[in-house]
Amino acid sequence: MSENMERGRRPVTAHDVARLAGVSQSAVSRTFTKGASVSPDTRRKVEEAAAILGYRPNLVARSLITRRSNLIGVAIPGMANPFYARVLESLSAAFEQLGYRILLFSMANNEDSDPVLEEILRYQVDGLVLVSASLSSRFAEECRTIGLPVVLFNRTNGSTSVSSVTSDNITGSRTIARFLLAGGHERLAFIAGKQSSSTNRDREAGFNGYLQEHGKPLPLREVGDYTFDGAITATRRLLAQDAPPDAIFCANDLMALAAINVCHELRMQPGRDVSIVGFDDLPQGQWPIFGLTTFEQPLAEMIGRAVNIICAQLADPGTSAIQEIVPGRMIVRQTARLPASGIVEVDGERIWQP
Repeated sequence: MSENMERGRRPVTAHDVARLAGVSQSAVSRTFTKGASVSPDTRRKVEEAAAILGYRPNLVARSLITRRSNLIGVAIPGMANPFYARVLESLSAAFEQLGYRILLFSMANNEDSDPVLEEILRYQVDGLVLVSASLSSRFAEECRTIGLPVVLFNRTNGSTSVSSVTSDNITGSRTIARFLLAGGHERLAFIAGKQSSSTNRDREAGFNGYLQEHGKPLPLREVGDYTFDGAITATRRLLAQDAPPDAIFCANDLMALAAINVCHELRMQPGRDVSIVGFDDLPQGQWPIFGLTTFEQPLAEMIGRAVNIICAQLADPGTSAIQEIVPGRMIVRQTARLPASGIVEVDGERIWQP
């Protein structure tokens, strides 16, 4: 039986490549290991032999040797909110530059992240990023015991033993309250996101806290659960009141875009009849048809810090947990009445700096 027929029934191995290239098996391994030292001539021979044989390195086998899979688990609550698609794309690009790939787990149908985490821990991931998800104390302890680096992204769980990266939700929402009062608004409303989430809790606390500190009544309140449909219903309720609000702060941009749609449905003009403000700075909000005024979550910087935390804990499992809070900016567009002063242009964006 010919060698070619035999190979047709079994995977091509590094041994096959080494024999054809006339080099050692370790030279083949170094050729396909990022950053490993190998001479140009050896690399050429190995790559030519691999191309002839159709060889691909077996990453599973390599992980058994190195005890590293080069996979980062990312758990994310579906893609209905464009913010999560941006997070996933940015995380993938950042980790790819470091030689890692993303293994995606969806929490779209799970309010509780524990069932998803049970599944994740069955895989040999080198690190874990939980996007807009909580981490129970039981799983936090299990991850710590097995040495799995974990970062909560866009959430905190109130524990100093788990790393997290968030935008400055409290300062951001206080800035929004200050912005709306400076614009002369008197009847404010808040559309809440998921009430169990730390982001909603902090954004609502910051907004209400600033109003109370300045002798203003608490805002009207509806719940949109961070969803488009939920915010449609919430906005309709607010604007149907006998004394409707003259400004609505939505706890994320997706809900703010829904509120703008309701304004058009009711033949109201955002920025004139009622001000609409979001939180995120989604690309869709920048479209001229929306022109959404919002508080920015500085995604690139947040992603960079999350990746750095994972890498630091991979390099040294004894690294302490880090809680990062990243400041953002008040982005001014067309959907809100403008204060008399404080608006400056920075990098092509109008920013409010009181």
